[in-house]
Amino acid sequence: MIVDGKAIAADIYAELAPHFKAFPRKVRLGIVVVGENPVIESFVRIKTRNAERLGIEMVRTNLPNTATTADVVAAVKRAVEETDAVIAQLPLPAGRQGFPGVDTNAVLSVIPKDKDVDALNPTVPDDMRSVFAPVALASIEILKRNGVQIKGGRAVVVGAGRLVGAPAAWLLKRLGADVSVFSLQHGSIEDLKDADIIVSGAGNPGFIKPDRIKKGVALIDAGTSELNKKISGDADPACADKASVFTPVPGGVGPVAVAMIFRNLLELLRKRG
Repeated sequence: MIVDGKAIAADIYAELAPHFKAFPRKVRLGIVVVGENPVIESFVRIKTRNAERLGIEMVRTNLPNTATTADVVAAVKRAVEETDAVIAQLPLPAGRQGFPGVDTNAVLSVIPKDKDVDALNPTVPDDMRSVFAPVALASIEILKRNGVQIKGGRAVVVGAGRLVGAPAAWLLKRLGADVSVFSLQHGSIEDLKDADIIVSGAGNPGFIKPDRIKKGVALIDAGTSELNKKISGDADPACADKASVFTPVPGGVGPVAVAMIFRNLLELLRKRG
């Protein structure tokens, strides 16, 4: 089963649209973008286009790639005051010669949990968040829609990053899966062969080969990187022949994760009353 993420996302937008249109005022979603990066700009365009289809106003703040941590923190704080929820578009500029870079944790820490649609504030424990990370939610959505049993299943998460690995591992555990994490620092690649569920966000193109997985595994590939000027996932496309569920890159997890941002936004609005 090769997953059509765009079709799932379309279902979610159809579910959300009446709720946003019934809201007594126009909902405003703030996004702070630092620097000029074609890949980041592509992600921002997708979010903006889908905000528009739901009748949400995307309030964008642009900062140069020379912006300091203090500049970005100030912009995010303004967005928090002026909008219903805020996205600090990642990645933020890294350090380079003559420029210290932007402290991502410092920026994310000023987004209060009731406006944190990405669920990335590092000072908020996972079990205290108002919503969960969109990529992790997208992974679970895909598994559930395809009838994959999560509770009691053997799940391996590849990578331990803040966007995919860490939140996916936490959410799978919360739903009753037996979870192990494989990364450069932890676990063994041999764990993949016993997995009923694999969620990968390592950003290592083609790393997961068919001979490393068992037949019938549900393989959720949330890794994105560039290989030969093309966006590629962590899983070799040939893995689709062995997997019971397989998400292609692009077109698999990505569109569903963006839809989850807006589902999170609606949830935050409801919790605030």
